[in-house]
Amino acid sequence: MPDKTKPTEGQPLPFRAETQQLLNILIHSLYTEREIFLRELISNASDALARLDFIMLTNRDVHDPDLPPEIRIRIDKDAGVLIVEDTGDGMTRDELAKNLGTIAHSGAKAFVDATRGSQGNLTEIIGQFGEGFYAAFMVADSIQVTSRSYRQEAQPAVWEAAGEDTYTLAPGDREKRGTAVHITLKEDAREFLDEARLRQVIKRHADFIQYPIYINDEEMPINRQTALWRLSPREVEAEAYGEFYKQLTLDFNDPLTHAHMAVDAPVQMYALLYVPADPHNLVFSPRKEPGLKLYARKVLIQDFCTDLLPPYFGFVQGVVDSEDLPLNVSREMVQSSGVIAHLRRLVTGKVVETLSNLGKSDPEKYGQFWQTYGSLLKEGVAIEQDGPEKLFPLLRFHTDKDPTGWTSLEDYLDRAKPDQKEIYYFLGEDPSAVRYSPHMEAFRSAEIDVLVLTDPVDPFMLMQLKAFQDRPLVNVAVAAPPEVETKTAEDDATPTLAQADLADLIARFKTLLGERVSAVRAASRLSASPARLVDPEGAPEQSVQRVYQLIDKDFELPKKVLELNPKHPIIIRLAALRPADPKFDLAAEQLFENALLVEGLHPDPVSMVGRIQDLIARALGDVEES
Repeated sequence: MPDKTKPTEGQPLPFRAETQQLLNILIHSLYTEREIFLRELISNASDALARLDFIMLTNRDVHDPDLPPEIRIRIDKDAGVLIVEDTGDGMTRDELAKNLGTIAHSGAKAFVDATRGSQGNLTEIIGQFGEGFYAAFMVADSIQVTSRSYRQEAQPAVWEAAGEDTYTLAPGDREKRGTAVHITLKEDAREFLDEARLRQVIKRHADFIQYPIYINDEEMPINRQTALWRLSPREVEAEAYGEFYKQLTLDFNDPLTHAHMAVDAPVQMYALLYVPADPHNLVFSPRKEPGLKLYARKVLIQDFCTDLLPPYFGFVQGVVDSEDLPLNVSREMVQSSGVIAHLRRLVTGKVVETLSNLGKSDPEKYGQFWQTYGSLLKEGVAIEQDGPEKLFPLLRFHTDKDPTGWTSLEDYLDRAKPDQKEIYYFLGEDPSAVRYSPHMEAFRSAEIDVLVLTDPVDPFMLMQLKAFQDRPLVNVAVAAPPEVETKTAEDDATPTLAQADLADLIARFKTLLGERVSAVRAASRLSASPARLVDPEGAPEQSVQRVYQLIDKDFELPKKVLELNPKHPIIIRLAALRPADPKFDLAAEQLFENALLVEGLHPDPVSMVGRIQDLIARALGDVEES
């Protein structure tokens, strides 16, 4: 019995039933932008030219050996036809049947069966079947493919299909080598007969195809062809990097820094990455969301690929191009594979390396970067689960000794005392609070610098930033006093409360404050301050408390311990007041609320005004003593 599906000269051949379903899925379910069809056809043409280049490395016995490599797009507005033509390796009649008839063979049935039994992403299944060529059916009433192979003995052939019912194969009359795809456009797709529209699509999707692309009989290609990121960095002038950045982002200013990378293993990839000097200059940028441009063999796949960098590096602009990227048929979504994971590690590592080098070579410029993007890197430390320590060298902080400059953790340790085994930090809500914090007194006396952390994201960062170079980070509010000799003859002459008077004063404070504090005790490390608040033993770290506060506004902080400085004149004078003296309650309440204010814990600072005015009046003698 003869095979009724075997192609014969000009005889219409029916697509199988499942093919009709497949075409419907390809046209209506896979592609989100109709212009993608032109990208696919240009990409196929580029692949044909690349195959011919490879063939001619060892074989010059090809049809039309001197024919220049090119892709030419022709417009016939009267006939409503768009033609995409190349001078590549071409196809024989059998290759046309195989390459363009695959959709009518077993792959179609396998695809349809897979879609019926899958609950997953349709595009991940599609990636195993079919060709991007069929995207042209989104805009076509009919498609005719005329091709002549590079083989000298081969004859030209024509494949033609209209809709989803039949296709034909017949001899062709093409004389020169290559392939021409004639698309008779649907009425609602005639926009692609407009030359300006074609130029827009080609610029967007195929600007860096290595072969020249022409429209009609023009002699100047409309694509740039040279992909800057694929050149060796030694071949690229500094001005070219800046020019490409401005074309990419429409930012009139130079980037803060850039990185150019080419990697052969574990995947072959190229990338050109930029850090904008000021994101506010990107108001005209075509990029309206985070992500890098993703190319596969210089063909644009995604405008905004967010899988190549972690979110805290979302400010990075640029392109990534890979030879090893597996794609689905539409190229609109990258299939799940280890390649993207490799690319992400490589690109992220390059950004970290570039920023680290900038910090070492140009601290002033890095300070500009940190002012703009520092909070994002701190967020990165907080959320990064795959080695957050790689970000630690990029962090910068103000310190007590240098409140306006930026200090790295490495710089801090370089300046630390030889026997200092810890990195000390102050955690507060306002940079000015460090100047008045009683926790800082012992460290200033010991001339030990302290990192100042007052950014709202700092508590989250500290959840992961526990140590650097084996030196633990310790909050000055709980750190043991530095072991230095600071006692002077003046200290010996400073009066202090007797133990009995101190015990009585502590009891009076505890009675007054009641449940607002967990305890009252003498301070062992205060000098200039009369009192301070500290956490009771076993309480969560201060950074953890702040995180809980930000996450849960109903979170109740543990009650603090009030420490009194028995050498401070205010404490000594308070102890001397009679129990019935109203000034004791006023002053003791104010000391407690002052301590709350310094710690950033006061719920209503304005409420102190009345008490302060009362204290002023009594100090001036306007209120009679009891």
